[in-house]
Amino acid sequence: MDRFFTGFRYLLSVAAIFLLLPAGAAAAATHTVSPGESLYLISRAYGTTVDALRRANGIYGDLIYPGQKLYIPDESPGTYTVQPGDTLYLIGLRYGLTYQSIKAANGLTGDIIYPGQKLVIPGNRSAGTSPAPVSRGTISSGPVNYSRSDVDLLARLITAEADSESYLTKVAVGAVVLNRVKSGIFPNSIPGVIYQVDETGSYQFEPVLNGWINRPASEEARRAALDALNGVDPTNGALYFFESWVPNSWLQSRPVSLILDSFTFTY
Repeated sequence: MDRFFTGFRYLLSVAAIFLLLPAGAAAAATHTVSPGESLYLISRAYGTTVDALRRANGIYGDLIYPGQKLYIPDESPGTYTVQPGDTLYLIGLRYGLTYQSIKAANGLTGDIIYPGQKLVIPGNRSAGTSPAPVSRGTISSGPVNYSRSDVDLLARLITAEADSESYLTKVAVGAVVLNRVKSGIFPNSIPGVIYQVDETGSYQFEPVLNGWINRPASEEARRAALDALNGVDPTNGALYFFESWVPNSWLQSRPVSLILDSFTFTY
């Protein structure tokens, strides 16, 4: 009988330990938060969602701190959980794959995906695989140095310029700013590019002139800014964008990279 109660007490103690752990943490990996990281960036790195990270760690907001240990919810190898704002094109860039190969691997007949959807990544590539290098023409492929205030400024420009456009267009607007930073013919910082006034006194971006740049950034624009900063460039190195109806002969004469929604992107 004593052995029975001893064993029973042991089982209770083990059960108590598991009850004290956040949900989903028992078999999950852990991640130590580094300075500058956010739940969004960590979720992207591991192919999970911000909500899943919150649930696994008992977090009710977005506040995390350097050195904090986070439990990462289990994901099957070679899968990716779709997040808000994702497209097959952007997921393909993240894994160095074509969107057509992802569609084929998942038996998709269209391009519509939804947050929370599990996608198989062809080639058994684990989440967090670095995206394939994106050609930027003559643009340097090196990273752009930025601060948190730079991220906010870029996101505010994206909001002001493209708040009503698709997510892909928002990323493209951010990419143009970064392409200018790295081009050698524009200022070499994000604030320098956005606030640039040329020798004729013309502003490069209308929201700086009309004050819309000072409006708060949308959450989707923040995600788009981070994707652009992480190397996603749908424009393949474009340096300019404008609303396609604008009757500007100089802009209209430049080589076209692509047209997205109401914007034309050029070199």
